[in-house]
Amino acid sequence: MMNKVDVNIKPPSKRRLKGGLIILGISGAVIGGLYAVATPFVLPAFRKIPLPYVPATARQVDNVFKMLHSAGKTSGTLVDLGSGDGRIVIEAAKYGFQATGYELNPWLVWYSRLTARLQGLQYRAEFYRRDLWKVDLSRYDSTVVFGVPSMMPKLQDKLSEELPENGVVVACRFPFPDWTPVESIDEGVDTVWCYHKNQLGHLVSAGQSVGGCEEGES
Repeated sequence: MMNKVDVNIKPPSKRRLKGGLIILGISGAVIGGLYAVATPFVLPAFRKIPLPYVPATARQVDNVFKMLHSAGKTSGTLVDLGSGDGRIVIEAAKYGFQATGYELNPWLVWYSRLTARLQGLQYRAEFYRRDLWKVDLSRYDSTVVFGVPSMMPKLQDKLSEELPENGVVVACRFPFPDWTPVESIDEGVDTVWCYHKNQLGHLVSAGQSVGGCEEGES
């Protein structure tokens, strides 16, 4: 004959239940916050032409302005396509440029604006959340881009059509496929290439050199 075992199951107290709900709510808020912050960084991988956020090093920033100075660009209008945390635009404002950054990541746009304001540069360093392919580049004397190989051919076409005659392009990390740079400095990921619109002309066809710039000419 089996002995009966009394099992006394007590319902959770209201205090414990309330504490559990609070912990659950906090956990949900944290997860939601992480998702909101991470999403803009993950989304580039799902775009047609991904442009991931990789901060420029101090050496890369220095190389950009060495190249601009060598090209005779020490002021005027400057645009950074995919401006990230705004360091190129803010540095350009310090040099005396009227600088603009375009970036799709809203968190980076807000961060860049805040940084510019804290440094008193908000009137010379402006940031907008916008697709770089929809930006009119004709009003910028100097264009800076930290690109990836997959975007360079398409961007090359856009720049060829929209750059002003005195326009200068500084490409970082990766060069344009069909253009011969006027000058380049450094090596590896710190390499910077400079292109002048008045020495480019228009592309003849994909894979060919640009009119006025033969292969190997600088």
